[in-house]
Amino acid sequence: MIKNEVFEARVEDALVGPIFVIDYPSSICPLTKRKRDNPAVAERFELFVHGMELANAYTELNDPDLQEQLFQTQLAGLDAEDSMAKMDTDFIRALRYGMPPAGGLGIGIDRLVMLLTNTQSIRDVILFPLLKPEVM
Repeated sequence: MIKNEVFEARVEDALVGPIFVIDYPSSICPLTKRKRDNPAVAERFELFVHGMELANAYTELNDPDLQEQLFQTQLAGLDAEDSMAKMDTDFIRALRYGMPPAGGLGIGIDRLVMLLTNTQSIRDVILFPLLKPEVM
């Protein structure tokens, strides 16, 4: 979506920080619950610190009919052999039986360490040394 591309190209790096970015368009977060007073806006936020995304959080969409419709829309045109291109019928069934509201929060530990150690490159704090270039 063009709004997201403009945000990433023009705004992200200019954020001074810490700042919470809220009110994402629901079109770029299709499986996230919508705000009750405005269904065009998703219940999601991202935490940015000095232009770097540190955390991403959202409320899981718990309307089984809308969730199933959005899954079908997302899967339309994808190859059936694609391992990710499957309807999550167990999840839809759980929603229909009254699964309680859920949400998610992801915090980039490597990015948090970068912030705490004032490191500019994630390669300097990454835990997997095989991903670091060999020093001769």
